[in-house]
Amino acid sequence: MLLQDRYGRVATDLRVSLTDRCNLRCSYCMPAEGLDWLPGDEVLTDDEVVRLVDIGVRLLGIREVRFTGGEPLVRRGLVDIVRRTREAGPDLELSLTTNALGLARTATALRDAGLDRVNVSLDTVRRDTFETITRRDRLHDVLGGLAAAHDAGLTPVKVNAVLLRGVNDDQAPELLRWAVGEGYQLRFIEQMPLDAQHDWSRAEMVTAEEIFERLGEAFDLTPAAEPRGSAPAELFLVDGGPATVGVIASVTRPFCGDCDRVRLTADGQVRNCLFAREESDLRTSLRNGASDEEIAERWVIAMRGKRAGHGIDDPSFLQPDRPMSAIGG
Repeated sequence: MLLQDRYGRVATDLRVSLTDRCNLRCSYCMPAEGLDWLPGDEVLTDDEVVRLVDIGVRLLGIREVRFTGGEPLVRRGLVDIVRRTREAGPDLELSLTTNALGLARTATALRDAGLDRVNVSLDTVRRDTFETITRRDRLHDVLGGLAAAHDAGLTPVKVNAVLLRGVNDDQAPELLRWAVGEGYQLRFIEQMPLDAQHDWSRAEMVTAEEIFERLGEAFDLTPAAEPRGSAPAELFLVDGGPATVGVIASVTRPFCGDCDRVRLTADGQVRNCLFAREESDLRTSLRNGASDEEIAERWVIAMRGKRAGHGIDDPSFLQPDRPMSAIGG
């Protein structure tokens, strides 16, 4: 069996959210007071996470697994989940999306458990701007986590940045210059309608075109030769290379036709698209004694309902009820 939708796309990249909780309060994601977190008994146990990933790998053709959140580093069993996932799939590409708080303490253990690399969310290298965006004075901890990941060999270390109008949209060249100097791969991401407050506005979003304009004032960008494939980022050589920068234009340059991703939320729901408004429940089947084959069949059915595109440009588009922190990136 394959996780194939009606349009012939096959999902081989599984994003697994381990928690909806986060220790930052980024303004474009959630309110300052946080959110109503999932009750503990609704969150998948470590054994349940590993079993579902194993079903995906063994029966459904999953080749890449990325652990997300919320913030996955707040999940106590993270290192063990990574280790057991690696044992179930020795050839998997295993990665982690994180804000890097606590990564300085865990980078080596994660590498030893079998993690390949990390993606770190960081929108600025200015302390005051970081505190404005995240409502926390923790930039030094993020930078320490990045360095630890690099030193542990969790490479390439990728940095994901969102530009916010009037906040950090003037800092794109500065951020790229820093990333190139540190040996990190920077990816700018258009702000998506996935905030808990539903305050997203296309008019206020910094577009890919604007990102290119800002970077072009300081760097010579040329398209990278390597094929994009199903990767979300368009890659460009910086001043002739070898350093690159990527732009993920999910809103203005959607790449839905090449999507190979499927998502599993922390409470065991399959989401066949980041912007889907429907979910398919695997947790109940899991806890009611369903066999691996029965769960795999439910997963296959869930993928058949995937739409051709996310539809953000459609006047009828409705933002998902769940915010990004509860979906998993």
